Amino acid sequence: MSNILIIDDEKAIRKTLTEILSYEGYKIDDAENGEDGLKQLKEKNYDAVLCDIKMPKMDGIEFLEKAREARPDVPVIMISGHGTIETAVEAVKKGAFDYVSKPPDLNRLLITIRNAMDKTTLVEETKVLKRKVSKVQEMIGESDPIKRIKDTIDKVAPTEARVMITGENGSGKELVARWIHEKSARCNGPLVEVNCAAIPGELIESELFGHEKGSFTSAIKQRIGKFETANSGTLFLDEIGDMSLEAQAKVLRALQEGKITRVGA
Repeated sequence: MSNILIIDDEKAIRKTLTEILSYEGYKIDDAENGEDGLKQLKEKNYDAVLCDIKMPKMDGIEFLEKAREARPDVPVIMISGHGTIETAVEAVKKGAFDYVSKPPDLNRLLITIRNAMDKTTLVEETKVLKRKVSKVQEMIGESDPIKRIKDTIDKVAPTEARVMITGENGSGKELVARWIHEKSARCNGPLVEVNCAAIPGELIESELFGHEKGSFTSAIKQRIGKFETANSGTLFLDEIGDMSLEAQAKVLRALQEGKITRVGA
């Protein structure tokens, strides 16, 4: 049975949606504001969330942003009786699965929820497949050096530590990076690999940190960098020693401060 969380400050709306969706076979929890809803989302697994936009304490857009950080794989369907095209576009841009107006058309609502469930199922199947594929690259060996490497991976993977992997070409640095990712709490997020040696020096900052539209001649639109792409996952910077010292200093600053600034921002 699929679990759905309904967040709306109107008790009548929550009651009506709960009755309809329960009849359709879904298990329902509800919350009267974004703060309570976010707490429930962090404590329990849900297959989808229906969230009102206009609410006290924490509105739907703020909830959406925090929900994307806490549970990026859970589809959030926004609902509102005060919506405009601009509001709908903003919600989708911030990561909403879809937008439904109040009072919702029952057929459209149910179709939207089913589509969201299909997405959730696809995401879970993809995760399982990725894990199966990744297990093909086992770390083979029982020698003392290999055991020490495995022990180190087990120690650092659960932490938020920045890890420096050194070794000769072909010694398995990428494999170690993959195992650290797989054993971490970020394993459901992306593993973004960047070959720093393959990126021209003048483009490395834009590639890593992203850029704003118009920040330089060819910047015709905003670009998300690898640091942002790897959010909630792992960023593997290969051949980092081949970057310029200036670029290395900016990467070091980003790692120390835990934040980045796009070029031209």
